Amino acid sequence: MNRRKAGLLSLLLFTVVALIHFLHMQKWIILQEVVLMTVRWIFIASLVLFAVYKKSLTTWILVAMAIGVEIGLDFPAFSQNLQFLSKIFLRLVKTIVAPLLFATLVVGIASHANLKQVGRMGWKSLLYFEVVTTIALLIGLVFINITKAGIGIKVPEALLKELPEVKVKGWQDHIIDIFPENIIKSIYEGNVLPIVLFSVVFGIALALLNEQKKKPMLNFAESLAETMFRFTNIIMYFAPFGVGAAIAVTVGHLGIDILKNLALLLVTLYLALIAFLILVLLPIAIWVAKIPIKKFIQAIREPVSIAFATTSSDSALPKALENMEKFGVPRKIVSFVIPTGYTFNLDGTTLYLSLASVFVAQAAGMDLSFGEQLMIGLTLMLTSKGVAAVPRASLVILIATATTFHFPLWPIMAIYGIDELMDMARTSVNVIGNTLASCVIARWEGEFDDDKALAFNEQEADAIRD
Repeated sequence: MNRRKAGLLSLLLFTVVALIHFLHMQKWIILQEVVLMTVRWIFIASLVLFAVYKKSLTTWILVAMAIGVEIGLDFPAFSQNLQFLSKIFLRLVKTIVAPLLFATLVVGIASHANLKQVGRMGWKSLLYFEVVTTIALLIGLVFINITKAGIGIKVPEALLKELPEVKVKGWQDHIIDIFPENIIKSIYEGNVLPIVLFSVVFGIALALLNEQKKKPMLNFAESLAETMFRFTNIIMYFAPFGVGAAIAVTVGHLGIDILKNLALLLVTLYLALIAFLILVLLPIAIWVAKIPIKKFIQAIREPVSIAFATTSSDSALPKALENMEKFGVPRKIVSFVIPTGYTFNLDGTTLYLSLASVFVAQAAGMDLSFGEQLMIGLTLMLTSKGVAAVPRASLVILIATATTFHFPLWPIMAIYGIDELMDMARTSVNVIGNTLASCVIARWEGEFDDDKALAFNEQEADAIRD
């Protein structure tokens, strides 16, 4: 047995199990529930075998999700005993929020916020980033309000009693909450906005220091950021247990209908991202950057493919920098815009977070006004900066946002079961948005090389060199 044979076996068993259940649902054959349960568990056993040969954390997460669904369906009472696993995972993820936000924001601002040095390129980049991410956020809100993917989940009374009560605050209270009274207190309570403001001011103050005094603290922030990224990766090894348990608890509580809502959420995200690409980025490429679209697609094909496969923007960064320079963007521009974009220009992530946050509120039966959704959007625009490079880091931001606005966390754990599929798409859009941004800034600076763009050779750019 090898990985290929295990995969074919799983595919064959899935086909057989799906056919049996279809015939049973149509009442063409009548089978006892114990028989249906047995064939499902045989299929899940084949998935476990495939995961053993695949040796992929992503595969184990998806297999754990399948196991969780089956446990929730077959043993709903027992499934509630697994809640401690999902709570452990949530606690571990929450510990990442404050240090990760602080480190990434400080590095992003202190490294690139010296506008005297970067001149026009600095404010043009930031202006472009914020305009485009705002549009992405609004598109996410529009689509989730159209599909209402979170509405219709029937939550049992027992679960509702566990959810935190929502305290209505005025707009003045929301503004006051942005400013930290005590940064340690904000970290302890999980209030993200004060942490963000503190980090932004700290980063600006650090940028104003001379190089000798700035370098040690900047090195510390960079090391802290890298450490927290690795910390995230370590925690993700516990993800199959946390996700499997969360899905089991959710399905045991809510039944199979929750999966229909998750499928609708996934479709909503992909439709929203496609709309963003066609309605926003394509017109920018044609009329603002004025670049040859076919050649641009060739230039970004490989870095976007890497981002899609790994769900990590960082893994696509080296190839994105190299190909954009070959495409006609000067090195001094591409080396500034794309890394800065990884902090400030997260189109796909921002769209996803706005969409997912409203989904969580809908699942909890909360009717958010347009003003409340805009406040959530403002929070997301601030808190999502700098974390798109790490797979599933947006889970941290989503949990932080839910905590800030007193949303329940159980829908987020359900979302995490399909987060891998969503992460592929949003990370790819992040890379597309940042590579296009480098072209826009180069055009605005009058330094885009049209001849190099037209002469871009896909085969040469993708060649493997020793």
